[in-house]
Amino acid sequence: MKTALIALGVSLAGALALAAPASAQNGYPTRPITLVVPFPPGGATDVLGRVVAQKLGQELGQTVVVENRAGAGTAIGAAYVAKAAPDGYTLLVSSGTTFTVNPAIQSNLPYDPVKSFEPIGIVGRTGLALLANPKVPVKDLKEMVAYVKARGNEQPPYGSFGAGTTAHFVGEAFLSAANIKMTHVPYKGSSPAMTDLIGGQIPFSVDTVSAALPQSKQGKVRVIAVSAPKRSAFLPDVPTFAEQGYPDVAMDTWLMLTAPRGLPADVKTRLESALRATIDSPDVRKSLEAQGFEPAFSSGAEGEALIQKELPLMREVAQRANIKLD
Repeated sequence: MKTALIALGVSLAGALALAAPASAQNGYPTRPITLVVPFPPGGATDVLGRVVAQKLGQELGQTVVVENRAGAGTAIGAAYVAKAAPDGYTLLVSSGTTFTVNPAIQSNLPYDPVKSFEPIGIVGRTGLALLANPKVPVKDLKEMVAYVKARGNEQPPYGSFGAGTTAHFVGEAFLSAANIKMTHVPYKGSSPAMTDLIGGQIPFSVDTVSAALPQSKQGKVRVIAVSAPKRSAFLPDVPTFAEQGYPDVAMDTWLMLTAPRGLPADVKTRLESALRATIDSPDVRKSLEAQGFEPAFSSGAEGEALIQKELPLMREVAQRANIKLD
């Protein structure tokens, strides 16, 4: 009888081993991981992606290789990851552009912002800033609204780093909330928009806090308001839109690590734990801050909730301002 029980125990153990997820058996990860950055090399997201990849690889005990797949407003890289096997070996790091902005302005995306991805966690966040040329007599939103209204049908221009970008959305959300009209001037990137703002070709623009910070310190631009729910740690003296009477203008830019939907639970737990440790690393935090991002780990569940919260808001702004890319 004792021999039979031992044999039964061995048989059950073998059956359980066969039934266990492959990832648990193999001790994920057992080979290099690809981290897709849907932006060109050299930009802020690429720089931060590489910083995160290096430390994440150390935490996981495997190399994390960054692969740039830029184009179509992040849709090319996002679609590539969405169609990859949900095994934890192909990941995506991207901003709200992928998950909440693109779906609001494009009807034929090659991915679904919710069904295609499994959020692992948020890496960091930064606000967007409403900027003015220092020669324009505007120091806060009240003065800006008065300045615009005083020009009647002139509709002064404001720049952004592209049509359908988060900067464009912030600008249109403010115009709607303030009931004023301005002319949006989309640029191909932050640099040319900033150049024209400093040169006086446009009186206002919306840009990231990280782009505004060095120009503000040199007195080349004036920061009127930041769009994040709370003040930026980099610009603590600049009030938010909400503090100045516009609570609906509360958007920021965030970076999220995701995987294809359907990730095994144990793999997701492993990745989330490693990402948390990565963001808690002093070296990584220093690198994030150097790029104007405030290190702020949030779990995959919190990332999922953020997408669900922002999607309808972005769609509302896009519809109201008639922002479409297709």
